[in-house]
Amino acid sequence: MMCNCSVSETNSVNIVQNVTLVPRLDYSATLLSDILDVLKKKKNEIKKTNKIFLSDFDVEDKLQQNALETEKTITFSVEILSQIQKRAKMISGITSIPVKLPSAVPMIRTISAQLFEILPECSQKLSELSVHLGSIILDSATLTKARFDFSTSNEESAILLDEVKLMVDSKINKQYPNLDFFKA
Repeated sequence: MMCNCSVSETNSVNIVQNVTLVPRLDYSATLLSDILDVLKKKKNEIKKTNKIFLSDFDVEDKLQQNALETEKTITFSVEILSQIQKRAKMISGITSIPVKLPSAVPMIRTISAQLFEILPECSQKLSELSVHLGSIILDSATLTKARFDFSTSNEESAILLDEVKLMVDSKINKQYPNLDFFKA
């Protein structure tokens, strides 16, 4: 007895999507969540330490300047990665991947580079995450025949990075109102 079974192109795309993209997206979301958990914990530790350490800020003290810069970098990283996490949660199907995620890759790479000396393990995991997301984006674009412009996604990521940097600088300035940031 022979069965004349044919799989339509739509079903084929759905199967490929479910078999290859969904588990990779889930893994990427878990990896991002784990990285954020580590960074949030580190941010809270540094914030507590710096409140005491920077109570008598000396602009000439390189150790204090480094402590403040480390707090800024980690706070910046948490904010950017939280934005990426929100975007990733907005993915509703394969067609939304090439729309929501391309600008995430350069942002993740920027954060990874900034954390390289501070938290090398997080930096390494972010590099892994950027590779995973990049391949997911390319595969989803191939499956959906989507097109995207790398210069546009780079511009989007640069704009968001700048906005978050301003926000973090403002938060840090409010957190340490007695520090003169323009001299440091």
